[in-house]
Amino acid sequence: MAGTLYLVATPIGNLGDITSRALETLRAVRFIACEDTRHSRVLLDHFGIGGKDLVSLPAFAEGQRAGRILDRIGEGEDCALVTDAGSPAISDPGEKLVAEALERGLTVVPVPGPTALVAALSASGLPTGRFHFLGFLPRKGAERRAMLEEVAQLSATLVLYESPRRLSETLPDLLDAWGDRRACVARELTKLHEEFARGTLSELAARYAVEEPRGEVVVLVEGRTGETRWSEEELRRALEEGLSRGEKLKALSTELARRAGWAGQDVYRLGLSLKR
Repeated sequence: MAGTLYLVATPIGNLGDITSRALETLRAVRFIACEDTRHSRVLLDHFGIGGKDLVSLPAFAEGQRAGRILDRIGEGEDCALVTDAGSPAISDPGEKLVAEALERGLTVVPVPGPTALVAALSASGLPTGRFHFLGFLPRKGAERRAMLEEVAQLSATLVLYESPRRLSETLPDLLDAWGDRRACVARELTKLHEEFARGTLSELAARYAVEEPRGEVVVLVEGRTGETRWSEEELRRALEEGLSRGEKLKALSTELARRAGWAGQDVYRLGLSLKR
């Protein structure tokens, strides 16, 4: 009889957030697949779980290493998948492993627990009834712009993960693409220095232009509100008026995008065509 693949959520900071079911599962399985075995061993040692066979499954090698893990499960061994923090397969290793396990007809069981995006959303102060999770944005270029434009018109709250080192670049990009919406930067969730910075995208962009945050970051941005979207003719007239007053196109585009319900890049491109 084949074994079972358990997806075990682990704390995102505060070790007290681990569930009793997670601990029971980690003690019971034959082996544990880890994003980083060194990191997971610290967690296991803290809870007195020793003698486990730990197998490395980092994101960059998931495709190459998933097969052997699934072979062992198919031969009857139960396996727990854990990542460095939070729920496996959510912007972390596990997506390929789960898909291939199901293709083989293996049983996959989630053991739920901490997830950074849900913790951040619940305390952000932004609407929580509907949200759209973007994971990590593409670093830059056309793929990044395309993703931002794709979700610009959604009314759901937009949630993404970001590196603290890139936050100062990402916030202006969001402002340019989506206009000056309400937003929240959540960092160090469940840890000693947990912080929620709330404001508009322009306010947060100004803050983090001179302040580099520490720790993992979740960015949440209000979806597009129910304001009527301007027609292209209305937008064109506003651009012509602003340019005739000598306003800089980039700043004008950002302001008009916020007021008109257009993506910032679209406003900027229309402005460039008018200048030509």
